[in-house]
Amino acid sequence: MLLGSDTMRDVISALLPEANFVSRPRFSQLAYSGRKKISRLPRRSAIVAFSSDNVYAIAELIRRQRGGAAVVMGALSPRTRNAQVALYQSGDVDFLVATDAIGMGLNMDIDHVAFAGTGKFDGHAHRPLTPAEFAQIAGRAGRHMNDGTFGETGDAADLDADTVSRIENHDFDSLKVLQWRNAELDYASLGALRASLDRPPRHPRLIRTRISTDQAALETLAGDDDIIARATTPAAVQLLWDICQLPDYRKISRAEHAGLIGRLFAFLHEDGHIPGDWFEKQIRLADNMEGNLDTLAGRIAFIRTWTFVANRSGWLDDAESWRQKARNVEDKLSDALHENLTRRFVDRRTSVLMKRLRERQEWMAAIDKDGTINVEGETVGRLDGFAFTPAGSGADAQGKAIQAAAAQILAEEIPARAEALATAADTAISLNRDGMLVWRGNAVARLVAGDDALAPGLKIIAGDQLNGPDLEKIETRLKNWLESHIREVLAPLLSLRADEELTGHARGLAFRLQENFGVVNRDDVAEEVRSLDQVTRAKIRKHGVRFGAFSIYIPPLLKPAATHLRYLLWSLKQPGLDIPPLPADGLTSVPVLKDPPQGFYATAGYRACGPRAVRVDMLERLADAIRPIVFWKPNPEKPDEKRPEGSVEGGGFTLTPVMMSYLGCSGEDLGGVLRALGYRCQRHKLPPEPAAPPEKHKAEDPPAAPGNAAPDNEAKGEKAVQAETIPAESRLPTAGDNGKEIPATPEITVGGEKAAPAEAAISEPHPSAPEGGGKEPPDKPQTPRKEAGETAASDGSDDADAAATTEKQADAEPRIIEVWRPARRTPARPRRPARTPDRSKNEASCRPRKPGREKTFHGKAKPHPPRAKPGRPAPRRDRAPDPDSPFAILAALKADMSKKRR
Repeated sequence: MLLGSDTMRDVISALLPEANFVSRPRFSQLAYSGRKKISRLPRRSAIVAFSSDNVYAIAELIRRQRGGAAVVMGALSPRTRNAQVALYQSGDVDFLVATDAIGMGLNMDIDHVAFAGTGKFDGHAHRPLTPAEFAQIAGRAGRHMNDGTFGETGDAADLDADTVSRIENHDFDSLKVLQWRNAELDYASLGALRASLDRPPRHPRLIRTRISTDQAALETLAGDDDIIARATTPAAVQLLWDICQLPDYRKISRAEHAGLIGRLFAFLHEDGHIPGDWFEKQIRLADNMEGNLDTLAGRIAFIRTWTFVANRSGWLDDAESWRQKARNVEDKLSDALHENLTRRFVDRRTSVLMKRLRERQEWMAAIDKDGTINVEGETVGRLDGFAFTPAGSGADAQGKAIQAAAAQILAEEIPARAEALATAADTAISLNRDGMLVWRGNAVARLVAGDDALAPGLKIIAGDQLNGPDLEKIETRLKNWLESHIREVLAPLLSLRADEELTGHARGLAFRLQENFGVVNRDDVAEEVRSLDQVTRAKIRKHGVRFGAFSIYIPPLLKPAATHLRYLLWSLKQPGLDIPPLPADGLTSVPVLKDPPQGFYATAGYRACGPRAVRVDMLERLADAIRPIVFWKPNPEKPDEKRPEGSVEGGGFTLTPVMMSYLGCSGEDLGGVLRALGYRCQRHKLPPEPAAPPEKHKAEDPPAAPGNAAPDNEAKGEKAVQAETIPAESRLPTAGDNGKEIPATPEITVGGEKAAPAEAAISEPHPSAPEGGGKEPPDKPQTPRKEAGETAASDGSDDADAAATTEKQADAEPRIIEVWRPARRTPARPRRPARTPDRSKNEASCRPRKPGREKTFHGKAKPHPPRAKPGRPAPRRDRAPDPDSPFAILAALKADMSKKRR
């Protein structure tokens, strides 16, 4: 029995006159539907291309736009091809992209065939398809009673009307002749075999076929001397022809295929079988599942060759074992290729969702703890709080499928979550530093500016799925929580605002504190503070307000939680500004930002002071540390009391490590902070440390009086300094909350400028001047006595040693210290220009002088102090210098040397 088309009737009748023909009509209609874009093709469509590159490109486009497609090509193994067809037939994908291999032997549920090309390469040349070939491919559309359609797509040329009509009406030219090749072969010799293959047909309806692969391989091997030498018997010739039947799956080249056949012929002719180790090596080379589509397809072509060889009887020892091994490798490669094709050209998630939507089946859905929503084992998106984020965009088929699948899941989940939040405890809700209200680890609302800075609004973070009563329940719950949270964290500020007993300036100060979230500079409210009596201040203090020297603030609001909340509330009122982040928790000072927004530092609990912004409470601690030492004086009732660290006799202080630790900065930055606060700096010169007296006669020295011990350089030496001051105009920090100023130490003028009293008593030290109690210093300083046996030379040696010591002391460089004092509260009385001293000579600065501007005196005479101004008392002179001071010791040493010379 023969099955075929009506186009074969005439030629079969001529070849088989006694043949009986039975026709079966087609029940379905095949109609032309015109050109369609690939993105507009109907479901259950097959797109036909005529190269693997075009097949892959179309399949990739369909995956992006329509969810995926199965791929069928002649180069695929039967197992891979069947798996891809099953993928299409099961409905996992709605599109099939194939070559013309679809036209033979595949019975599928296809409703439309779209031609992406109208010509193909037939192995010899590129030519257009005939109407019969179009019909053979388009005939895949429609089955039994289901009509089918066909048309063009992509870059295919339009079908002409005649071709369309002939396809629709099945009107094709009958075949006139059939191709034929002689089957009665002569194996007597290699030449006889070739001649029998070239024998022409005897019937007029038959023509000799084109040279096929097996005959081409034989013709190539017929020119090989080694093959000619081996193929000398009919058995050898027949063996050679049998091996030439090996299909060329690899499609490398005709010569390569002929070379493989020649090698197999050599094995079988010499040994009677193919060596097992050689064959195993070939299989092992193909047994690799890694690689891209082309690599896997190439390995399948190789292993199919060896599978064919293993299935030939007598070619291998233990052929059954080799057949099984080759088949296993081919199956694994086929499955790997199928998986790669599916992974590349099929979006599993979209295909599964689309299939479920079409079938209207119940979803198998689950929501993980992290909010991931899985439907039918595929991730469709995330539900963070009440906001759903789909896993794909909504413009393509994938996004639409995801949205449709998620809508059914969210319809049940959103109301359940709304109810859980409405009944949640206060501890389950929190406010993060970004202004988001967080519940179960997800942001559910964010703060927005309201009419009242201390009562912000809320915006719920949710999609369209949250609405109606569920939305109202959530809004009410979160508003109540936010109000309670602000009352708890900012309780002092809210209680201050609600205090009805505050009136007048007290009410104004309370309003300023509320307006600035609990921190204001004292200078900004100086008038209000001065007008407050102690009773009113006590009323304000009961709300936690502290009146500091530089700021009025509420200490509890400087804690991290309160600071971050105040910062959030303040930033809501600064739309459009680039708000810098808060300083890290625990920092007491930070470098000042360039052009910070107005009110930023006050809201953060800091005050900008020169190069650094200092936390207001630490600034007050610094002021509290400076206040007791800047005006410290010895207490006669406590003679053993030590001078505090940093205190300087005559008023003022030096920078100490404790002060720097308060601010966490360097001494240079601390100096900048003090200048910004109104302190002025003075540079004081200290005399060099005296040289130690000679010790060779120490045993005979008279006992030194307790009061004549060597002075401490940091304390005693500060009594003999020459000060040069730098005026700075600022107020003196107040000592407490009553607004009174700390009295300044009386000042006198030195070189036209005011100086501390102790600084005025150092013009010329006198060694015989009495000290406070009227005691006379020893006649001689503690110098070693000469022994009776010493010679005059030794006297001269002592004199030389003393003179050298004196010269070293005179040549030693003085030490410099920086003394800080509060600046005058009011400007100094102006002086007449004629009596104004030259500041370039008398004024000392804490900043280094520029090169070439150092202060020098030419000659031995020191500059004279200015005369007292008319109408003012002359500068008073304090008691005589301390006999233990370096100057007194030096003067005594000079006097002793003078006596010895006389």
